[in-house]
Amino acid sequence: MSRSPLRFAVVGLGHISQMAVLPAFSHATSAARLTALVSDDPLKRRLLATRYGITHTYAYKDFDACLRSGQIDAVYIALPNSLHREYAIRAAKAGIHILCEKPMAVTSSDCRRMLRAAEQHRVKLMIAYRLHFEPCNLFTINLIQSGRLGEPRLFNSVFTQQVRAGDIRLREPLGGGPLYDIGVYCINAARYLFRDEPTEVTALTGHGPDRRFQSVEESAGAVMRFSRDRLATFTCSFGAADAATYEIVGTKGKVRVEPAYEYVGGLKASVTIGGKTSVREFKPGDQFAPQLIYFARCVKEDRQPEPNGTEGLLDVQIIEALRRSAQRKRSIAIHLQAKRVRPDLTLRMHRPPVSKPHGVHTESPTL
Repeated sequence: MSRSPLRFAVVGLGHISQMAVLPAFSHATSAARLTALVSDDPLKRRLLATRYGITHTYAYKDFDACLRSGQIDAVYIALPNSLHREYAIRAAKAGIHILCEKPMAVTSSDCRRMLRAAEQHRVKLMIAYRLHFEPCNLFTINLIQSGRLGEPRLFNSVFTQQVRAGDIRLREPLGGGPLYDIGVYCINAARYLFRDEPTEVTALTGHGPDRRFQSVEESAGAVMRFSRDRLATFTCSFGAADAATYEIVGTKGKVRVEPAYEYVGGLKASVTIGGKTSVREFKPGDQFAPQLIYFARCVKEDRQPEPNGTEGLLDVQIIEALRRSAQRKRSIAIHLQAKRVRPDLTLRMHRPPVSKPHGVHTESPTL
């Protein structure tokens, strides 16, 4: 087994790449190394290459040359959702491992094509569910599994933010909209906390009067029924003030996590059992380096990643069902593949927070 770091090309140099992915390599040096950048913005390529000491940069039209260069072992795909399938399959065909941002793709058909390509060409495919490694969320999972809250019966979550006009997440052809971008966090959290898949979903969406939401909905609300009639509800929006929280209510107690999904700052869990509340605060950390380290280990040890392509497919199948429900104005029954492996404390990893870098041709996507 090679001891050398897994060599990455980061594909797409937008806000999330610049603020989180690229700096994370400094906390993953023994496992993962940044060796190439792929972007159509020459200024980004030049300045970011200088900042991170990178000698190999490529425009999108030269992506295949990057894959064949012999300089990389893996790609981190941080492109618009609609491009995930194309770039992942091209990487797989070149024998390059794939770490792809969520949502995995826009359709379940695209997800399956990505899975088949990875299997056919024997490369690892992992979806970047950073919270599967984050201590606060793993604490909450362990708390529920311990039985201290009794049987978990209800999940409720709110994830909202004000998205800037012109942001790519407001463009439907690129796979935009709050369900794909932030609703996926709520869906995934309900699944890893209940350790189950929903059997029925119902959704409502609204566009509102704001001109930002001509292509995608402003907000979406959903109810998901799980086995034993457990219910998960969530609301997500691109047109409301910042909120990121979830609560699980069990037969003996409850836990509330707020903030729940952020990658900047610390997270906090409030546990109430027998009328007494205790608060557990988790210090801020780099949530992206653990993904790089874990994925590199999976490649080196020839192990299937936990948040793999199947995890990404399941969330996209649920999003598709929610969109159908909203369009048809009725509940939708779904039958999903059972997933045996879920995130647990063995994935816990903490790295210190990165210093916020100066952006190049990018600005915060939120107001």
